[in-house]
Amino acid sequence: MAEATFVAFVPKKKSDELRQTLTAEDTGELRWRERRTFSGSEFYFTGPSELARKTHIYVTEWLARGLIL
Repeated sequence: MAEATFVAFVPKKKSDELRQTLTAEDTGELRWRERRTFSGSEFYFTGPSELARKTHIYVTEWLARGLIL
C-alpha cells in the first residue's frame, strides 16, 4: 500500500479548532502532525494515498467555507 503526505496551511485562528478535532477523533490509518509557524500551522497528513488526499481536500474545503461565510 502506497503512502502519501499532504500539507495544508491553516491560519492561526482556525488551527486550534482543527487540532482539537483531530485530537478528539480516531483517525485510523491516517497520521497527522502540526508544525506551528508565525501566522498559523502546517498540518501534515500521512497515510494511504487516497485517505491522505481526501483529508487534504476536506480540510481545504473547510477552510474555504470559513472564508466565504
